[in-house]
Amino acid sequence: MAPWLRPLVGALLLLEGAAALSFLHHRYEELVQALFRVQSQCPYVTRIYSIGRSVEGRHLYVLEFSDYPGIHEPLEPEFKYVGNMHGNEVLGRELLLQLSEFLCEEYRRGSERITRLIHDTRIHIMPSMNPDGYEVAAKQGPDSNGYLTGRNNANGVDLNRNFPDLNTLMYYSREISGPNHHIPLPDNWKSQVEPETLAVIQWISSYNFVLSANLHGGAVVANYPYDKSQDQRFRSHRRTVNTPTPDDKLFQKLAKTYSYAHSWMHRGWNCGDYFADGITNGASWYSLSKGMQDFNYLYTNCFEITLELSCNKFPPEEDLERQWMANREALVAFIEEVHQGIKGMVSDENNNGIAGAVISVQGISHDITSGDMGDYFRLLLPGTYTVTASAEGYQPLTVTTTVGPAAPSLVHFQLKQEAVRKPAERKASGTRMNNKALQKKVVPRATRRGTQR
Repeated sequence: MAPWLRPLVGALLLLEGAAALSFLHHRYEELVQALFRVQSQCPYVTRIYSIGRSVEGRHLYVLEFSDYPGIHEPLEPEFKYVGNMHGNEVLGRELLLQLSEFLCEEYRRGSERITRLIHDTRIHIMPSMNPDGYEVAAKQGPDSNGYLTGRNNANGVDLNRNFPDLNTLMYYSREISGPNHHIPLPDNWKSQVEPETLAVIQWISSYNFVLSANLHGGAVVANYPYDKSQDQRFRSHRRTVNTPTPDDKLFQKLAKTYSYAHSWMHRGWNCGDYFADGITNGASWYSLSKGMQDFNYLYTNCFEITLELSCNKFPPEEDLERQWMANREALVAFIEEVHQGIKGMVSDENNNGIAGAVISVQGISHDITSGDMGDYFRLLLPGTYTVTASAEGYQPLTVTTTVGPAAPSLVHFQLKQEAVRKPAERKASGTRMNNKALQKKVVPRATRRGTQR
């Protein structure tokens, strides 16, 4: 390098570092610029894509980190962060931009931890699910922002009350010993959701996400499912009811991972509320219907929690650096939680991957399914488990495996095809399927009656 160029390059690097460490609120255009700046700085491990547009036409951008951007690698789990679902809850938006810059910079610096995380995980970061609502809130600014100003999308709809109500279907299904996982959507669901919600549902249907968090504001607590209680009479803060999922202990561990890595969330006393360990079951706090957190768990393989990150929904810029330092380790540590439990391939006798195979864990009444390539990921706490893989046309296979506290255990399933059945057996099987179909028809009718109350 020519000697006269060195001062110029040094100055540019200082400016680049200053830009990366600027703690400012980003309007839509500035957010887009920040994402593309990160992509240009780390082009080999990042990709930007849009999952759709908001009511007012703004892109819902996602920044992906991976050693092979745009490609799902078998046995590499998919993780996502979603921010700014409520337009006036803005800290998550800024934290995810800071996280994006941090991951890029640490990767370029050669950080062993971040390099391993990016190489072993496909990370998807959506800073804003509600860019239209944010613009409304941002016009008011931090000082005069109303508690609800910009919360909803441009159609005035709360996006976290806009997902199909699968909880009601699940609670009814439970009464008839039906499933509480991969619950089918109502036939008319697309006509009932907003463009942003539709885009997210199609997004999470296209990727086999394993773990997720959506970032909110107005409290400081890690909230885990279920958000909706079965008895909707319990609506006030004085009368709440804990409504655990079959994976309740796991969800508590996931929530504690964030709260204890956070500078003060785990202390419990925040914003005038107290939550032991800085975590809460959603319905135990207050019952919420049609939320994104429960929808992820009931419709997909994804385990999602909700992170309430600040008492002030629109904190002033001078507080952003302190908030980033409080959340930085927690944001990284939570991503690392995707690497626990068991994972493996489900294949046939010719080593072809079987998509949609059901993975059942004895004692936990919530199944997950294998992805398009036949790989699966089942988050589990340390312990010994009996696990069964099954798929239509194949003989189920059951194994016993032990999960440790560190890396996930690798458990592969090779399924044998079922023997050809006699006509009488096929007829009996068809009868059972018709009974199942009849049960599915009953559930929506019960749901419509409940909705009219």
